[in-house]
Amino acid sequence: MSSNRRLRPNPPSDGSESGDSCILNERILILIFESIQWDLRTLCQTASLNQRLRATAKRLLWRAMCMYRAPRMVAALASGAPDGRIGGGWDALAKLMFYCCGCCATEHFQVSQPVAGHLVKASRFSKTSGQSFLTKRCRGDLLYVSDPCEHRMGGMEDDLGVYRGVFRGFKRSRTRACLIRRQVDLEQVVRCPYCGARVWSMTKARLVPKSAARRLGSHDGGLDYFVCVNGHLHGACWLVPLSSDENDLDGDDDGASDSEAQDGVRRIDPNDRTATNGSMSSTGEDIDGPA
Repeated sequence: MSSNRRLRPNPPSDGSESGDSCILNERILILIFESIQWDLRTLCQTASLNQRLRATAKRLLWRAMCMYRAPRMVAALASGAPDGRIGGGWDALAKLMFYCCGCCATEHFQVSQPVAGHLVKASRFSKTSGQSFLTKRCRGDLLYVSDPCEHRMGGMEDDLGVYRGVFRGFKRSRTRACLIRRQVDLEQVVRCPYCGARVWSMTKARLVPKSAARRLGSHDGGLDYFVCVNGHLHGACWLVPLSSDENDLDGDDDGASDSEAQDGVRRIDPNDRTATNGSMSSTGEDIDGPA
């Protein structure tokens, strides 16, 4: 071999050393994000750096962040799911946790001006609220729904409430079976703001129980929402002013649960509560958003 000839380094192999290095790097990433309490903005920036980090975030980091921020809700959603997978992916669930999708006018819900989406400082998701969005035939489903994010519209309009939610195992749910049985068409224009999938209009399907309006603090017929093929829910409602007559929210309904009183206010049993960060919430979870 000529003394002037340079030795070229061997290319990285696909052997165990390379695999161990990848595992080590992933462990380091997890430790770093644990040390900063899974900061959402930092994770978004990391996932946008290159394709490899984006794939790692999609496969590992988004799930770990969801489990850290909402352990009980994630455990319930992943229960019974094959390989712990959920519809739409963990990145879509993370977006649903921290992002209010805003509102535009739809066929069944008109607004004077669109409301832009935004990150939220905190959210509260409750499966008790979710039960209010299910008709009697679909009460076996598990659905988490957030409290409405309030937006002032100005003028003579009521405040606008924007809410979101997620089903467990939507492909096997009674709600999906009901939509299929009724042959409800998927919307042509509206898409899920969290995973981009096509959606059903629950208003068009006539699957909006009156208990949903009572739970949100809205008028009967003053709300509209959609459910995508992956089980993500998003919608909007007009919020009744606090000075309004409470009788506007009264009335029986096909979707009201047995634990709701005649005035539409659910009586929560102490055993139906769970503690979150020292606070009490009705079978739900409080999730802190980015600072």
